[in-house]
Amino acid sequence: MPGTRLHRTRGKIAAAVSAALLVGALGCTPEPSPPDPDQEIFAVLEDFSRRMIDDGAPAVLIEAKHDGGTWNHAAGVRNLETREAATVSDAYRVGSITKSMVAVSVMKLVEEGVVDLDEQVSTYLPEFGTVLHPPGPVTVRQLLIHESGMPEFFFPLLASGPLQDVMNRPLSLEQQLAFAATVPWERKLAQGFEYSSSNYAALGLMVQRLRGKSISSVLDEDIAGPLRLESTGLPRPGDEPATMVHGYITINGERLDVTRPAWLSELSAGGAVSTVSEVNAFYAALLQGRLVSRQSRDEMLRQDSDFYGFGLFKWNDTCTNRLYHGHTGDIEGYGTVSMTSEDGSRQLTIAVAYPPEPPTLLVNPLIAELQTVAEQVLNSLC
Repeated sequence: MPGTRLHRTRGKIAAAVSAALLVGALGCTPEPSPPDPDQEIFAVLEDFSRRMIDDGAPAVLIEAKHDGGTWNHAAGVRNLETREAATVSDAYRVGSITKSMVAVSVMKLVEEGVVDLDEQVSTYLPEFGTVLHPPGPVTVRQLLIHESGMPEFFFPLLASGPLQDVMNRPLSLEQQLAFAATVPWERKLAQGFEYSSSNYAALGLMVQRLRGKSISSVLDEDIAGPLRLESTGLPRPGDEPATMVHGYITINGERLDVTRPAWLSELSAGGAVSTVSEVNAFYAALLQGRLVSRQSRDEMLRQDSDFYGFGLFKWNDTCTNRLYHGHTGDIEGYGTVSMTSEDGSRQLTIAVAYPPEPPTLLVNPLIAELQTVAEQVLNSLC
């Protein structure tokens, strides 16, 4: 069962990390070359990777950055049909890490004075009110932090036909919002955090309209271009990098390749492609104030919140008594987590091509394991 496996995983990680730290702390062994505690800690990641492969994951890709150095790892195969070995530079579907990228593009519009975070969304996207019928005013800020209460479009989308058919037909941003509009948007007395990809569908459409170009082109100009990221973007089917790790699911006993589904090409909430190295490069640039101004960066981190910023999840950084920032990604066939310290110096991105199993409507439980591994390993690299 997933819960049992997660419990065993946490126990093994904690024991392995503790053993690694003990080796480093004792330092009194008569051996001439005592073990490198960092390498012992990275062995935890290798063990995690082996267990994922043993459980049926086609591939695992990892990159850690620490103390000016880089450690990376690749296991498994790029493609279950050809059995070609996966490499650490292979691209994959990053899922909701796309939200962090869209948040950057929104903040660039804020810096230019085009968007006000506390202005109503309908000011920039007139059909927002007429199509979605929100129960009250909704601001751009509320979309960014998932506090709008907007219904999730994925559920009516998935109910619209067989999953294989849904994935293989194009899905525009307008259509994503139209699916969200089929679910009543209920008024709540105290609307708090309520994660919904519909928020980032609306933000993607807003950015697209204000820039007068596709959200894919905007992300290229705002992120991939300035950082020279060759494999990062929101590609149309057939335009993905040639070296993609393939993702798979199983439907009615048949294994399906879900590497290039048409529905992701305009999914500003989760359709991007990247590599573990380029994801780390993106978050380092964001945290170090190289993509947006320092003021915008601080606004995105939301120091008054210990859970979610603008397109950014948070985890405890026990090395500095502050926080890691980044995001998880959970999309058909793929799971990933990326965490970066506030100064951008310590990073870890883990990507897994999920074992080809039937998809669920809820988050894949492996995401919890990825977060546990990443947080504990980073906290051991002080």
